[in-house]
Amino acid sequence: MPLTEHLGELRKRIVVSLTVIIIAFVVSFTYSENIFRGLMFPLKYNLDFSVRNMYVQFVPQDKLPDTKLVFLGPAEAFWMNLKIAFVAGIILSLPVIFHQLWKFIAPGLMPKEKRYVLPFIFVATGLFLIGASFCFLIVLPFAMSFLLTYKVGDFLMPMLSVGQYVDFCLKFILAFGAVFELPIVIVFLTKMGIVTPRTLAKNRKYAVLIAFVLAALLTPTPDAFNQLLMAVPIILLYEIGIWISPLFVKKKTESSEK
Repeated sequence: MPLTEHLGELRKRIVVSLTVIIIAFVVSFTYSENIFRGLMFPLKYNLDFSVRNMYVQFVPQDKLPDTKLVFLGPAEAFWMNLKIAFVAGIILSLPVIFHQLWKFIAPGLMPKEKRYVLPFIFVATGLFLIGASFCFLIVLPFAMSFLLTYKVGDFLMPMLSVGQYVDFCLKFILAFGAVFELPIVIVFLTKMGIVTPRTLAKNRKYAVLIAFVLAALLTPTPDAFNQLLMAVPIILLYEIGIWISPLFVKKKTESSEK
């Protein structure tokens, strides 16, 4: 396809995605107050677990019983609802967004490969939701407990701006969701011939280093425990990508021989 046709196809896919996002945004804005109540979960609850007793449960934050959210400007609460609705709209539109992405790259795929559209949509959406849930249920509660109680005595009381709190949570939820797409990125790069499974395995030590660097940059707290909560999933996802990518290299070779 000429460059102009590629650009026209890209514009079409972007317009469809944006249209669905706007519709989802309008629906989400109607329920933005309910979504915000759910977003308060990391501030009110913490994960309690015991390896010895084999139990995992969420318990109320005992160190943050009186923490309240305030807004410091007349429009801050309104913009908070807009941000929540926009991010919720993006998450609700993920299947359509991934479908449009697939349709954009589909002309360069072989007929047998085009049949994987549904697995691609389900896997890509599922990985994003798993990453976002992992951040929301595990990382953020630990981060809130650490940041709001670290070296805070009787003379300090946390008073959070609702806009800053929402930005903080949404930023890391989206970051973890994006990071969990790593296996799909590895498979795509392998399919395009940019990297090989042998190269990925050979450079495993560099991947581990990059995982900890990304975790240090993206995690909301400076402690090593929360960095491990992000670095370990990245390393595991990298290993999953190494394990899956040879399957696609083999299929590519077999199809080329035919």
